[in-house]
Amino acid sequence: MLGRSVARTAVVLTAALALAVTVAPLTGTAQAHEADTGSLSFSGEPGEYISGGQSHTFTPGTTDMFDISGPTSESAVGATVVTPEGERWSLSMEAPYGQKLTPGTTYTNALSWPEARPEDPKLQFSVTDRYCESGTGSFTISDIVYGPHGYIREVDATFERYCSGSTLPVRGELHARMPEPPAELSIGVSLNTSGTVDKRTGEITVGGTATCNKQARISLNVSAYQTQRQGTASGSHEDLIVACEPGVPVPWTTSFPSNIDPTASFQPGAAVLRALAGADDHDYPVSVSDFQSADIGLVRP
Repeated sequence: MLGRSVARTAVVLTAALALAVTVAPLTGTAQAHEADTGSLSFSGEPGEYISGGQSHTFTPGTTDMFDISGPTSESAVGATVVTPEGERWSLSMEAPYGQKLTPGTTYTNALSWPEARPEDPKLQFSVTDRYCESGTGSFTISDIVYGPHGYIREVDATFERYCSGSTLPVRGELHARMPEPPAELSIGVSLNTSGTVDKRTGEITVGGTATCNKQARISLNVSAYQTQRQGTASGSHEDLIVACEPGVPVPWTTSFPSNIDPTASFQPGAAVLRALAGADDHDYPVSVSDFQSADIGLVRP
């Protein structure tokens, strides 16, 4: 029984350690940020469906939203513009599957979803109440510069699209310059080297601090084990939430009994405490983590 419990504890803590060293980008997830300067301009020939045969120029200063987005794979760029009247214009340009958008490249035979195949470039342009599921076109990425995790710092592009077999194109240009990329999230967790144990219930109370370089919602998985002559006490508390603000370490505490295949209850004396901290970066589609382990002493309160 003792061997099974120790093995179980080792599996749990080894898995936590493996997760701790991972910084996992959520590939393919689009991120959107407001442009500092730029424009989305386009014109359609009379009778063209999406533009209504009209010409428009939108800028960040004349719209309620002028967002530029792109996935961590650097394979696409999108623009979303919302006018004061509530119209929502959307432009998306994507390289063939597995490729990055390359400055100076013209992508021809661009299709729309869902008819586009993986090897096809993809182009879509629509407004709130006018959308074409099929269409052909092309686009040119004159310039595109990236920051962390696919953050688009600047983009210059032109496009031409024909809706649903029409011979009437809409032609346009996208230009955008973005703010400096936000700092990437960094978090840390520290452990107090002492804790308390309720001799009657075997419940321990342990704690530490969490730190971050910008606001974050940190999730802590805390575990402890204590090897005793008659068995092993091992317990955990998962998903303890710490609201972290930058600049000052945020204290945290948690209490739990021996609840992982226990063969004994926690007692005063030496134990091992481990914590895995994780948080999502609200500026980028990425999660970060930190793992710490410490020998601690448990005493009666």
